[in-house]
Amino acid sequence: MSSNGRDEVGEALEKRRSETAARIKELKSKLVNAGKLCDEKACVFATGSFGRGEASQHSDLDVFIVGEGPRKKPALDPLDQILVKADLIEAIRAMNIPDFSKGGQYLTHYTVSELTAFLGRPDDDATNTFTTRMLLLLESRPLLGDKVYHRVLKEVFAEYWRDYEDKKTVFRPVFLANDILRLWRTFCVNYEAFTEREPADKRAKRRLKNYKLKHSRLLTCYSALLFLLALHVKNGTVSPEDALEMTSLTPTQRLEWLMKQSHLAKAHSPVEKLLNQYDEFLRRTDASEEHLEEIFKDKTQYDVLFKVGSELGAYVLEALNAIGEGNIFHRLLIV
Repeated sequence: MSSNGRDEVGEALEKRRSETAARIKELKSKLVNAGKLCDEKACVFATGSFGRGEASQHSDLDVFIVGEGPRKKPALDPLDQILVKADLIEAIRAMNIPDFSKGGQYLTHYTVSELTAFLGRPDDDATNTFTTRMLLLLESRPLLGDKVYHRVLKEVFAEYWRDYEDKKTVFRPVFLANDILRLWRTFCVNYEAFTEREPADKRAKRRLKNYKLKHSRLLTCYSALLFLLALHVKNGTVSPEDALEMTSLTPTQRLEWLMKQSHLAKAHSPVEKLLNQYDEFLRRTDASEEHLEEIFKDKTQYDVLFKVGSELGAYVLEALNAIGEGNIFHRLLIV
């Protein structure tokens, strides 16, 4: 990355972006039948490394299906849902992408109404709708049904921006920010707390998961918060269109956007550190799960990587403080 961090993409990130674009193009070409079934009814979107634009040859695919039908009547009938899922399974197997986890347990069809019905309520994630909704907003990329995908986004954001019309010039997206923080804290399980009594293999899996958490999940959540905060500091408000722009960018692209804002010069140093360290993380994890787990069996190596991963949080805090500088929305993110 260049000294000002604005023009060049890290080598590992550039490689991942290129690979992801090529694999998504190939994947779409294999989903012709599913595309016809979803047309104007539902969308299929990728999250995880494919959604973030940083998939490697070892990455699996996380997808969700969302339709525009009423809450209790999905847009795709049950048989069409099966056909769409079958097309997805056949496509990833043809591309040597690992099978969907847990036998496709999370390959679920939701309606947009289900994603918003429990918003702000304690039972929001009883059927995984909270996580699905947040990943849609923070790290998704449409594979099928682009028009439906963008209508779904607008409908979900409308729920978070329900008070916007009365507060257009001073709107703070606190409702959404609280859910983003909630997602991050949901991810923050102390994997290490259970490892000492576990076999080495399970211990290595937890360590690897924790290492990835401190990078990809942290960036997913806090790149969005940094983006929204920067807009509020500049404009005194955040519009629904701003939120849609946030979603159109991957987490690393949001950081690159921050680097291009001349009025955020004080934040450029920590943001550039975030990008550089994330590029190193992508380089280190460009290997199979089996190979990485062997590395993480070594506690000495893990302790070094864990310490480096912890620095990412410090850079995020530095960036938040540099951008916020006492702004009321900044204070609400901290306290």
